Amino acid sequence: MQLSIDGVRLDVLDEGSGTPIVLLHGFPLAKETWDQQAAALARVARVIRLDLRGLGASAVTAGPYLMEALAGDVAGVLDALGVERAVIAGHSLGGYVAFAFFRMFAERCLGLGIVCSRAAADGDEMLALRYELAERVEREGLQPIVEWYVPKYFAPEMYERAPETVQQVRTIVERSDPRGVAAMLRGIAARVSSEDLFSEIDVPLRVVAGTQDAIAPVAFSRRIADGVRSATLDVLDCGHMPLLEVPDALTASLEQLLALARAAQNRLRAGG
Repeated sequence: MQLSIDGVRLDVLDEGSGTPIVLLHGFPLAKETWDQQAAALARVARVIRLDLRGLGASAVTAGPYLMEALAGDVAGVLDALGVERAVIAGHSLGGYVAFAFFRMFAERCLGLGIVCSRAAADGDEMLALRYELAERVEREGLQPIVEWYVPKYFAPEMYERAPETVQQVRTIVERSDPRGVAAMLRGIAARVSSEDLFSEIDVPLRVVAGTQDAIAPVAFSRRIADGVRSATLDVLDCGHMPLLEVPDALTASLEQLLALARAAQNRLRAGG
């Protein structure tokens, strides 16, 4: 479905019933990267997915796309769907948005899932790379993004063992709008560290890392898990795309997150 959130057209999927969970995609990807998890989770939960602004089938707007603006989009989608509180799970870029959502709307957050992402802000080298890529995309199109990201998404053996899966992701990247990609890169570069939230996160947090992740190494996830009292770390045998490399293992992790969120919600209700 298409929803207009503060004048921004967002493409949204709403499936299943039960405890709501929002699945946020990575960069520069789209909501269908979560297809396998959504199909399984929709049997036991209400699964909400959206293409973040500028990506997938959502509208391109003027950038940069700050993480706070993207978190506001998520809150607007929940309002439009009549959802007061939800588990927020994000892959890579989606993890940045999940942290921003908690910062802005902690009272609406039943739990957090951070998949192959990081809490820290970018260092100088990565900042320079993001701004350079944004400028190149505007001049040259998407080829610089394809060349930088696609070879790093998966564990090395996936490129020979499952070329169709690699091509599926490559196609999503290639159909992106360069304007949205550039605006998102600048927004990612502008994000602040979320490490100050570690002491404030009081909801169940599931952190997922890939042993062969070339974009967000395990150390980034371990730092989050070590810093948040309510966190559990799942280290999976995969690269940056557990959604497609080890889909069942990621689904199991999210099912456990949902169970913890439901238990915490029930305790709050009983206490109230």
